[in-house]
Amino acid sequence: MKNQSVTNNLDWMSVFIYIILVILGWLNIYSSSLSSVEDQTSIFDFTQIYGKQFLFIILSIPLIFIVLSVDGKFYEKFSSVIYIVGLLSLAGLFVFGKTVKGQANWYSFGSFGLQPSEFVKTATSLALAKYLSDVQVNLKDTNRQIQALGILAIPILLIVPHDPGSALIYGVFILVLYREGLPSWYVWTGFIALVLFVLALMIKPLVLTGVALAVIIFVYYRSRIINRNWILSTIVFLLIGGFVFSVDYVFENVFKQHHRDRFNILLGKEVDMKGIGYNTNQSEIAIGSGGWFGKGYLEGTQTKGGFVPEQHTDYIFTTVGEEWGFVGSLFVIALFVLLIIRIIYLAERQKTKFSRVYGYCVAGILFIHFFVNIAMVVGIFPTIGVPLPFFSYGGSGLWGFTILLFIFLKMDANKVNEW
Repeated sequence: MKNQSVTNNLDWMSVFIYIILVILGWLNIYSSSLSSVEDQTSIFDFTQIYGKQFLFIILSIPLIFIVLSVDGKFYEKFSSVIYIVGLLSLAGLFVFGKTVKGQANWYSFGSFGLQPSEFVKTATSLALAKYLSDVQVNLKDTNRQIQALGILAIPILLIVPHDPGSALIYGVFILVLYREGLPSWYVWTGFIALVLFVLALMIKPLVLTGVALAVIIFVYYRSRIINRNWILSTIVFLLIGGFVFSVDYVFENVFKQHHRDRFNILLGKEVDMKGIGYNTNQSEIAIGSGGWFGKGYLEGTQTKGGFVPEQHTDYIFTTVGEEWGFVGSLFVIALFVLLIIRIIYLAERQKTKFSRVYGYCVAGILFIHFFVNIAMVVGIFPTIGVPLPFFSYGGSGLWGFTILLFIFLKMDANKVNEW
């Protein structure tokens, strides 16, 4: 018998953390929008960024009720349809997309814009959960691995031309697949490829290949004779060498100029604090100036001076660092960590594989956004335009993360009926 009151079974801890994050996010958007305390106007002034964000938050309330009013089984039953609609929305950008800051990743409806990539993360999570919940799926099988990776590859290919930063987020799904039985060599291969890519930008390819050869020879002779395989070792060396020598071509011909500049700044190959490195440099100054307890709400001099561009979006965490200091920043980070851990805990206690896998997708997406965004603003990761969940300005981002989270909370609330 179905429980008629879904809210009685909601995980209110997750809901409470969500509410706190949204409120704190709006407070920081409000602060970053004012050049001085005297500029304060009504929060209902929808010509201002904080007024628009307040409207987005209010509209999130009926959106949450809609998500919760739909039966949990609906998301599983129609996951494929939702996924296809999501892909079509991405494909439509090539024809109807509006170019904003050099990226055609928006649909424009008058003064209102919609970024479909923020919602396709949910669609992909549902599709992946549906595929992996099939009793016939065993990720030890190569064909099943290819099919699962194909579910991820299609949206990535559609997003990359418009928004490479958002496409990188999909890499976190590999960890979800690993949790469900994907061989560990996928994870290690991806990690090694990432390390080699970065090293290849810093070290000459011939030198790096020579180091790789020395490591392979060392590992080969350190292995037991019965486990030695010179053919496999040769193949690994050729793959590494080919990859290393291709990095420069990919970097120069596939990456856009602003992406190359950001990597060069991060790796110390260029020093351009007044150009492409300006945002990161100013965000580091703002966060560092906050000290232990910050300068006080609405008192951030870097924030009020407008020194950090895009501070209400990708760089919103700089407002936290300057005005709330190390302690306030740690509190915000603790909230995100607590929410992610809570979602993982809820995912592990699900009675269906579909809801468990989807829960891990939710935790993974929130984690990668949270980690990359903060790493980006403190200068240990290139600027790639990844928003901070529930904090960064924008209706598409807020609604996308809200739908992502509350679909899972709906599934969790209904688990008492799934036997």
